Amino acid sequence: MKAEEIKKLSNEEIISKIKADKEELFNLRFQLANGQLEKPSRLKDLRREVARLKTELRERELNK
Repeated sequence: MKAEEIKKLSNEEIISKIKADKEELFNLRFQLANGQLEKPSRLKDLRREVARLKTELRERELNK
């Protein structure tokens, strides 16, 4: 998800997206530990997406 797309989302949508991404990260970490992870780059992508979402939330908070 690109920054432009994130800016179009509401705060509630961003928070729900963060929750979903964190759950997926949790599951991917288990797969990594068990040696079943097919696409290790997905971990990096998800971590970055969560960071982008949190950054946008923080910017909105500071701009109020």
